[in-house]
Amino acid sequence: MHPVQFVGAGPGDPELITLKGARLLSTADLVVHAGSLVHPDVLKHCRPDATLVDSAPIALEAITDALIQGHRAGQRVVRLHSGDSSIYGATAEQTKRLDAAGVPWEIVAGVSSFQASAAALGVELTLPGVSQSVILTRAEGRSTPMPAGEQLAQLGKTGATLCLFLSATLAKKIETDLIPHYGADCPVAVVVRASWPDQVILRCTLDGLDAALKEAKVVKTAMIIVGRVLLKEGEASKLYDKAFTHGYRRAEK
Repeated sequence: MHPVQFVGAGPGDPELITLKGARLLSTADLVVHAGSLVHPDVLKHCRPDATLVDSAPIALEAITDALIQGHRAGQRVVRLHSGDSSIYGATAEQTKRLDAAGVPWEIVAGVSSFQASAAALGVELTLPGVSQSVILTRAEGRSTPMPAGEQLAQLGKTGATLCLFLSATLAKKIETDLIPHYGADCPVAVVVRASWPDQVILRCTLDGLDAALKEAKVVKTAMIIVGRVLLKEGEASKLYDKAFTHGYRRAEK
């Protein structure tokens, strides 16, 4: 029997699903999809006779029950997540229930919203001499508490490029936690609905983030990127330096 396939649909643009993801959708009998987040055109890859279940209005138990029952009925089952299933996808809690039911599963990688946001901004998130690390995290709000040591005030000490998910309503906290480490003038970019037709890009400094989001009335589906890589001013990589030797090229004298 076929394993349940957890497929990343990409951040919005229906062309950003992988070839493998599109192929699995085209052969699926049952597709349980995140209707509030996945672009509807992604579902055009599905067969006309496939059963489509929108997971937005139903709870975890109903979602996993549908996956389990579909698998046991011999169906090809796809669980379609937005972005990539490895980041804020509630994947662990779903696969845990599948494991308990003895249902095999696999994960198919997708394009995350942080990657689509960087593409929209035309930036490289790692620049020599500026930042060589990218931290994917969120500000702490009313939902899941942050584990010890992962609060923004702690992560900010690294000076790394920060990509903040699920944090549009917590801008004032972001300012308070990060200004001591990044400075009030640190550039910030907010990409709302990255890669969707109605995508919006906001640019500000760290001390103006709360005001910018309030003025634009942004409350969700936003990627907040903090870091001086946004200035696009870094050192050149040694990889393509003609004076640098590596396994594929000798340095020029």
